[in-house]
Amino acid sequence: MLKFCKMNGAGNDFVVLDNRDNSLSLSTEQIAQICQRQRGVGADGLLAVEPAENGADYRMRYYNADGGEAEMCGNGARCFARFVNHLEGGNLEKTTFETIAGVIEGIFFGDEVRIQLSEPFDLSLNTTLDLADEAHTVHSVNTGVPHAVIFTEDISKIDIRKLGAATRFHEHFAPAGTNANFVQIIEPDLIAIRTYERGVEDETLACGTGMVACAIIHHELSGQPSPIRVKVAGGDTLEVGFEQDASGAYQNVTLLGPADFTFEGTLHSI
Repeated sequence: MLKFCKMNGAGNDFVVLDNRDNSLSLSTEQIAQICQRQRGVGADGLLAVEPAENGADYRMRYYNADGGEAEMCGNGARCFARFVNHLEGGNLEKTTFETIAGVIEGIFFGDEVRIQLSEPFDLSLNTTLDLADEAHTVHSVNTGVPHAVIFTEDISKIDIRKLGAATRFHEHFAPAGTNANFVQIIEPDLIAIRTYERGVEDETLACGTGMVACAIIHHELSGQPSPIRVKVAGGDTLEVGFEQDASGAYQNVTLLGPADFTFEGTLHSI
């Protein structure tokens, strides 16, 4: 039997496991079954708490709903931080944890968590791509995982499964593929986004690294200073902060938002 906690960060939902004793070893197929919504618990991804290897407090393992391991997840990182605070009796002010994308710091503000992410890289602006038989201006940046960003005047009119999949699997982003984000500017410091997530292969209600990617691209194109508010499909509005050094490189990139416990349970067979 497998004990788990179900959490969500702005509607992006996760199964979270305590594997500090390294007793769990789940296959790709088992993780996909746990995340399957009809026959499993149901989640956009799975998080596992493991012992740190390189000096942080913990190690975060993150798996997409298809069972494949990914470098990082911003909403997952906030949930992970709040979960380990729960394991420690709720007395932590902050924590650090290792990910494939680097060491992440989480700072607690009641029910919200501010995470400091690794520095973005591979920034590219104004690439024209043929997507679903139409030419689109696409921007991209890696904020722990790769993201493509497309601006539109009305995100509600986007056929996100069609255009998202066309972007995610485009040869320009081969072989790893990319997450696809669609952005509408509401106010100079407020953008609304929808995200098609690689590994989930569908729209999710929120994507933390996608929010950061969209905020950074918005800053690059408009000059809008930090912080930038980002409204996601789940209805929440989160805050992205950042600094730039003299060379223009991004530093102190942060994401502040909710990390909520949904329920705990025991899975009897996987």
